Amino acid sequence: MKVKKFTAPTMPEVMQKVRKELGADAVILHSKAVHTGGFLGLFKKRNIEVVAALDKEPERKKQAEQQVTKPVASEKEVKWKESDRFKADQGMLQELRDLKSLIELNSNTGNLPQYPAAYQLFYKHLLSQDMEEETAERLVSSMYEHNPDAGRDSFVELLTEELAGRFRKDAFEGISYEKKFVHFVGPTGVGKTTTIAKIAANSVLKDNKRVAFITTDTYRIAAIDQLKTYSKILDVPMEIAYNLDDYRSAREKFKDFDLVLVDTAGRNFRDEKYVKELAEIIDLNQDIDTYLVLSLAAKSADLMEIYRQFEKVPIKQLVFTKKDETASYGAMAGLSMVSGKGIAYLTTGQDVPDDIESVDVQKLAKLIVGDFADV
Repeated sequence: MKVKKFTAPTMPEVMQKVRKELGADAVILHSKAVHTGGFLGLFKKRNIEVVAALDKEPERKKQAEQQVTKPVASEKEVKWKESDRFKADQGMLQELRDLKSLIELNSNTGNLPQYPAAYQLFYKHLLSQDMEEETAERLVSSMYEHNPDAGRDSFVELLTEELAGRFRKDAFEGISYEKKFVHFVGPTGVGKTTTIAKIAANSVLKDNKRVAFITTDTYRIAAIDQLKTYSKILDVPMEIAYNLDDYRSAREKFKDFDLVLVDTAGRNFRDEKYVKELAEIIDLNQDIDTYLVLSLAAKSADLMEIYRQFEKVPIKQLVFTKKDETASYGAMAGLSMVSGKGIAYLTTGQDVPDDIESVDVQKLAKLIVGDFADV
């Protein structure tokens, strides 16, 4: 078998290369999007990479197929019967797994109301996704009240309706340019600066907006240098604010811009002085939007504690980073539901400006349910 890798900007172009070199009998083994080139994660080109293969003896296979006579029909019937029997066996195995899971669940959570099997297992799924027990129980109870006979395949739809009833319509809209000054706060190491660069790049390149930076993160030289680098690449002006007077001066300087993104210092979220210091540098009483940036890799209890530290700050929405580093979304969804704050963005890697995506209730529901509906 001959195996070869092909790359082109689009799938039709890749397939044309495959057919030209390997012919119409080629088989696609794997395909994925790849990004190449760029500088510091910016302006990378997106290509499609395909791995294709060609059997060197296709004619022999065709002749063998042509030599098959009438008994093949009975063989096909046997194969279909075997396939149906396999599906039935798989269904029975899944029922046995569900039964085992229910027994374990009921032995470990005696206080959980006796819901149907699908809801019981969904509750267990939420716990495995690091959602707090109280939040998971309230969510399952509410979904059960609206549709007690639901199966796994309808949980995404039910959860979407449940979430839609908990949030305002604009809770997941992201930056709308209604407020000129937008602040990003959060603990250290979550990726605030990179997130700001992604939002700035999209605003400049896609929305054609005049954007400026203000940084108050004077504790880390690396943070200032990083933002300066993005400032030069995007041709976006930047000011450093060491105190409240500097901050007000920078605001005045950028008052005619469409969007001013303010990067704040990341500190130990358990230190209560952090928010007080934040108020000394940034005028929180101004007409601004503030986004709390958090890591999806953090535990549910830590996320809740971080949010409580910022309760005195007028948080508009949440931004979650490092989606590419975890497959658990229960903590994110739980905090969003408990706080009533929508999720503006998810970041999925380090590439600027590509690795950032918007969120809505449908996407959030799909992330929470995950592969549960497919089991």
